[in-house]
Parts: sequence; C-alpha cells; structure tokens
Amino acid sequence: MSASTFEFGLNSFGEVATDGGRTLDDAETVRLLVEEAGRAEAAGLDVFSIGEHYRPDHVDTSTPVLLSAMAATTERIRLGTSVTVLSTNDPVRLFHDFSTLDAVSNGRAQLVLGRASATESFPLFGYDLADYEQLFDEKLELFLRLQREETVTWSGAFRAPLAEHRPHPRMRPGGIPTWIGVGGSPHSVLRAARHGLPMMLATIGGRPERFAGHVALFHRALQESGHAPQPIGQHSLGLIADTDEEAVETWWRYWEPVVAALAEERGFYAPTRERYEAEVDHGALYVGSPETVARKIAKSARDLRLSRFDLKYDILHLPREARARTIDLLGSEVAPRVRELLTKEPSHV
Repeated sequence: MSASTFEFGLNSFGEVATDGGRTLDDAETVRLLVEEAGRAEAAGLDVFSIGEHYRPDHVDTSTPVLLSAMAATTERIRLGTSVTVLSTNDPVRLFHDFSTLDAVSNGRAQLVLGRASATESFPLFGYDLADYEQLFDEKLELFLRLQREETVTWSGAFRAPLAEHRPHPRMRPGGIPTWIGVGGSPHSVLRAARHGLPMMLATIGGRPERFAGHVALFHRALQESGHAPQPIGQHSLGLIADTDEEAVETWWRYWEPVVAALAEERGFYAPTRERYEAEVDHGALYVGSPETVARKIAKSARDLRLSRFDLKYDILHLPREARARTIDLLGSEVAPRVRELLTKEPSHV
C-alpha cells in the first residue's frame, strides 16, 4: 500500500462526555457519537469504529444499532467496530446484524473481532470464562463460513447446529472486511494468519515497536498458510490539540483517574506523571500537537509496516470540544502530514 492510501480511523468506546462541565447522560452521548461520525467524515477520515463494553459510563453496548444510525447520516466513511467480542456473540445473529448494516450503508460495514480484555459480557450472557479460547475459535470458524459460503451445515459445542442455512440479507461476495484484534498473544497472530485475515494491533501501553516480532510472525505465517499479504493496523489512545502542552495537560486530567481505577481493579501500575510522560514521549499514547502526533504515527507505520492507524479519541468525561478538536485535527493536519512523511521515507506497506 502506498503512502497516499494509508488509512486513518477513529475508535470510540462510547465513554460518557462532558459539555461545559456538565456530564452528558447516556442518550446524549449516543447522539454525540452519531454526530462525531459525521464530523469524522467531514474531516476526511476513512473509518469510524465503535467498541463493545458493558461497563458504567460506556454506551457502546449495541454497536450495530449505533453504526446503522451513523450510516443514515453519512455517505462515504466506512463504519465498523474497534472490537466485537465474538466469544459472547452468536455468529448467526452477528452475521444478520452486519449484513443488514452493510446493506443500509451501501457496502461500508467492517469489524474487528476480539476475545475481550474486559470480560463483563461472559457472565452477562451466560458464558464460562474457562471456555475463553474454545468459544472464540469455534465462533470465528462459523462466522467466516457464513460470510464465505452460500449455505452452511455446521455443528459445534456452544450453539445449535445448522443444516443448509442460508442467511438473509446476503452479504457481498466473500463477506465484509473482518480483522482480528491482537493484544499481545502470538497465538492470536497465528489465528489471523491461518484464516487469511488482516490484523489490528491493540497497542495501549509500552513502546509500539515491541510488536515488530508479531508483524514478522504474521507475514511469515500468512506465506506458510498460502494466503496473500494482509493489512496490519494499529489501535492506540490519544488526543490532538493545537499545542503539545495543551494536549498533554488535557489528556492527563482525564486519563489519570481512568487508569487509577483500572489499576485498582486489575492490578495495573499506578498512573504516575513520570510513567504518563514516558508513554507520551515514546510509548503508546499519541498525545500532542498535529506535528508531534504525525511524526509518531509515521514512525509506527515504518516500524510495524502499517497500512492503517486508528486513534481512540474518547476517554471518560473528556469535554466534547476536546473530542471535536481531535477529530478535526486528525483529518485536516495529521493525516496529510503522515502521508507526506511516509512519501519521503516510505514504510513497508
């Protein structure tokens, strides 16, 4: 892929925003997300994606419905998921949801499938965490067969069998773009390669270049499996503002309490200012002015042979004006600057 076709996306986990110091309610945040998808399209971005979480202050619990609302108010931007927890979704229901979204959006649907780092959906929908790996593998096989075959006869351990099932509405031939989310496990890399699917790297901490070994493994495994080369994307958190100082101070104000809560819940490191600044300087936080963020994205594109970069731009209680400014600057200044940098010093995409 050439630098001119390097893709930029936005990811949201549906985290409740604030406006003038007032916390928006859930319904207001849902409507804000639909508005922000239109803003992303106006800014010239390529993809807008929504996650799937079942936590307080997150409104991304019904992703296909949200994406369909966005499809009705946009014309060009592609619409997908930053993560769909396939392990606790029914593949047949998921096929129907996304074949309908693809029809409504005139062929703009896509999704990233993951096993889930947040596991609230397992008890919520009656699944056992002990089946974590088996659930994903079985459901991925079925979902891909539904996309790739005219009729499916199938049986497995976790749902009723199918006999010559032909779901409607039909998807486009071959199905919609379906990525595998990889959070660090080489097994996930090999799974994506085995099925000939693109890989989305969730780099949310540490130096992004530590995933270079996963990239090499992915390309080697694709070749050994007889599949054509597949795109690699990166999902990371960040905020863009007019100056580095504004961006760093704004993100710290809202990032620190979120990470502090996660640290207590999951045993992560406590979010010190020193660690935060290290993540901004050379880690997985893309926080700064347009030039700073563009240079950091361009470096990741070269190091990891990326063809797409997705920025998770929302975080709990971040003001809506800061979200809007990030969207505008990513499209108007960062994206063209990254493409310019990659033209001067190409990556291996």
